[in-house]
Amino acid sequence: MSQGQQPVREGEERYAALLNNSNAVRAITSAVEGTLGPKGLDVMLVGSRGEVIITNDGVTILDKMDVTHPAARLLIQVARSQQKQVGDGTTTATVLAGALVQEGVAQIVRGVPASKVVAGMQQGIRMAVDALRRRTRVIEGLDDPLLAKAAYVAGREREDIVRLVMEAATKVGTRKLREPGYLLADAVTAHEKGDNEVYEGILLKQKPLHSHDRPVLKNTKILVLHDALEPETLDEEVLTTEAGFARYMELRDRFSSELHVLADLGVGLVLLERGIHPDAEQFCMDHGIMVVPRVSRSDLLRVSEMTGAVPMRRTALHKERDSLAKLLGNSPYVAYDERLERVRVSSGGQEREPFVTLIVGASTAEVVGESARIAADAASAVQAAVSGGVLPGGGTAELAVSYELEHQREAVKGMEAFGIAAVAAALRKPMAQILLNAGYNPLEKMEEARAAQLAEDSDSMGIDCDTGLVIRYDERGIVDPALVKIHGLEAAGEVAAAVLRIHNVIKMRGYGGQDED
Repeated sequence: MSQGQQPVREGEERYAALLNNSNAVRAITSAVEGTLGPKGLDVMLVGSRGEVIITNDGVTILDKMDVTHPAARLLIQVARSQQKQVGDGTTTATVLAGALVQEGVAQIVRGVPASKVVAGMQQGIRMAVDALRRRTRVIEGLDDPLLAKAAYVAGREREDIVRLVMEAATKVGTRKLREPGYLLADAVTAHEKGDNEVYEGILLKQKPLHSHDRPVLKNTKILVLHDALEPETLDEEVLTTEAGFARYMELRDRFSSELHVLADLGVGLVLLERGIHPDAEQFCMDHGIMVVPRVSRSDLLRVSEMTGAVPMRRTALHKERDSLAKLLGNSPYVAYDERLERVRVSSGGQEREPFVTLIVGASTAEVVGESARIAADAASAVQAAVSGGVLPGGGTAELAVSYELEHQREAVKGMEAFGIAAVAAALRKPMAQILLNAGYNPLEKMEEARAAQLAEDSDSMGIDCDTGLVIRYDERGIVDPALVKIHGLEAAGEVAAAVLRIHNVIKMRGYGGQDED
């Protein structure tokens, strides 16, 4: 029997594919929903060779799960999309998608056409997104207390990590954080031998050649080559001729003179995408030039952007001295960190774009990996909050919007109203699951929260997971980035619509060299 499949009851044969897909989605959702909220627990992932990951990070759980059911794989795309776009809220997005599928299936089995349910859900999600945007609180600046609170919630109340992330955000600045192509979470790196640190610069993963000869360089020039540092080569057949050998020696001499020009220009660091010729390696060692070969192209581009270097091919070394000097980057401090076994390239507060690296340390690989994931979530939350504001967390905003949808659906004519009702019901799922994980009766506590929201005319009224009492979430600093909630709902709606529209599942014929009929 397929993953999550349940026996089809008599009379439900026409819904067999739908129910099978729904059960598979439910199986995936149940794997992560227990991690939701401040009282959520962890999941242990065990590999085929005994490797272990302990985490409550939704995208990590889903990414590492052994999943074969096609509908379940669709659900996993929700988490991946959420992680790629906003970097946080993957568990909530997955739970929402599962709830939308479950509520949609309930309406379809009742006899509502699937197309009407899907159309109504899409309309309901648009209405819910508009309602969430109207309720959003704008972040006034990096010193806005709600910003640190959003990081605290996303950082799972790890104060050390939240301080690290907020320090990094301050050094980067709001303008950089609002750039569409910049992700603060990408600046997080984990290291077992490191301490928590915000470094103004970049750490290169590769070791330098002869790292102990000159471990520290100050105010040095940087050469970035999308190539190897070696002389031009000739075909072996050409080398057998006298003219060919003469040309070979000419190229060697020119390469040697080019290396001397680099040394005269003050180049102290050479970053290569490929390798290095032995003669060039010896020259660099003799002249105290640090060489780091096999650097990834992404790291080469980051260093170039930070230092002002222009990435070049080796033929660019033929340029005149003054022209070549303009292609070099500059860093006030380059050093090989023996403890971290990384090359530090400092931005040093230069006028160019700010660059930071968040170094997260811990005692073991398992712990440091989880700490890095937490830091990345907190960094993503800070960036999303700066860009799009915050909303009350814990499912309180979704609860208020769900009842707003219930009211709006009364004015909708046609069967699409059932799809809107499905969205309203699904929006209550995050708070219900958080309360369940905290040990409370969700129905009872959600009614208390809703009554308080109506009495106070505020979507911030929710339940304290420690005491079970009604509190104001915004005053307690329990907030989430609005973009996280909005994108999660939109992504969940897209996948739920795709699952609900599947009428049948047919296995495709393989094309592995089989003869066609």
